[in-house]
Amino acid sequence: MREVEIIERMITPSLESMGFRLVRLSFGGGNRPTLQIMAEPADGSAMTVDHCADISRTVSALLDVEDPIKLPYMLEVTSPGIDRPLITREDFARFAGFDAKFETERPIDGRKRFKGVIAAVDAEDRVPVTDEKGATAAVPFSEIRKAKLILTDALLKAFAPQHPSGDEPEENTAA
Repeated sequence: MREVEIIERMITPSLESMGFRLVRLSFGGGNRPTLQIMAEPADGSAMTVDHCADISRTVSALLDVEDPIKLPYMLEVTSPGIDRPLITREDFARFAGFDAKFETERPIDGRKRFKGVIAAVDAEDRVPVTDEKGATAAVPFSEIRKAKLILTDALLKAFAPQHPSGDEPEENTAA
């Protein structure tokens, strides 16, 4: 079993008990590799620096005890950000209707790169994506190598913090 899989199985229960969801775990780099933990609050709230620090302390303690990585490395805890990667079927369902770009392992209908509005994974385990010309391709979920949301005004508006009154905050025009 690869180091990443071992670490994922080791840290996921602790992250979940802390109220977080592991988005992605990666390990690699040059002379001093980096273990990157990308996580987010399970309740959908915004990730904060304090959240990252809490996760870092907890994971560091787990890794110190278990010692799954036998060489010097850096630990990095990050938020997925608004233009986040799409990893699971649930990610595609959650962000259906937004623009994304992704690459496939093998060509699908003669291409490996897709960009457009995505839909949730369908009953045939495909991700429909509609490009700017209105053409739709059905990309098998199992063929997606990497995918991420595209930062658009619609995405920003959908995930912008709401003002307590429910109204948009007023623009500050003071000079």
